[in-house]
Amino acid sequence: MTAIRFDHVSKWYPRYQSLSHGIKSSLLHLPETLRSLKRERIRILEQVSFGVEKGETVGLIGPNGAGKSTSLTLMAGVVEAEDGEVIVCGRISPLLELGAGFHFDLTGAENIMLHGVLLGLTRREVISHMSAIIAFSELEGSIHQPLRTYSSGMIARLGFAIACHLDPEILLIDEILSVGDLSFQLKCNAKIDEFKRQQVTIVLVSHSMAHVQRLCDRVIWLEKGKVIGEGAPSKILEEYEKSVTLRHVEGRSSAA
Repeated sequence: MTAIRFDHVSKWYPRYQSLSHGIKSSLLHLPETLRSLKRERIRILEQVSFGVEKGETVGLIGPNGAGKSTSLTLMAGVVEAEDGEVIVCGRISPLLELGAGFHFDLTGAENIMLHGVLLGLTRREVISHMSAIIAFSELEGSIHQPLRTYSSGMIARLGFAIACHLDPEILLIDEILSVGDLSFQLKCNAKIDEFKRQQVTIVLVSHSMAHVQRLCDRVIWLEKGKVIGEGAPSKILEEYEKSVTLRHVEGRSSAA
């Protein structure tokens, strides 16, 4: 059964520039100015198609700007595609960015409640998970303090604890495994291993080839908004690393 399906998905954003002819001239020629701004686009994904099966752990790899994080935000429903279709079957628990979705003037406990309700749980359901979330995050001494007093490591622990204890069917992870101390990273890995045994669908974005190799059943290689390769981690990671090495060598040669 397919949990996530991208069917010829394209996503772009407008390229905002300074008005080269000045504000006054641009306002006098407003229709042409608006048409010009609409023509200027940054294409992030172009006709991308792939699927993620229920219970599968899939890694998205590629250089910065390849469209990996944008793909996760499309899966999470944060943004919509301009073309194509994104189909998601299951309740999503996203870890898209450090601090994303948090309210920094609320306490840790209040943010747990806010996150849970936004993910579709009732207050009663969130309360039933509250103790486990706080214990996992190891933030008992700070849970009633505003989030603006937290370090980045504390925010990472809270975010991962929330995502992992609200009964996810699909877990989206964007680089969160590289945040925090070694003890926290080991705890994250152990929890993900548990989810894999429970057949939770996981989509992971990471620049750590070791994480991708260890955790993923399949890898999708994105570059310049297109799928370059897809398959077993050992095969795709080897091809990707060769490509990165070749670009590095060519870059050094051209700079010499």
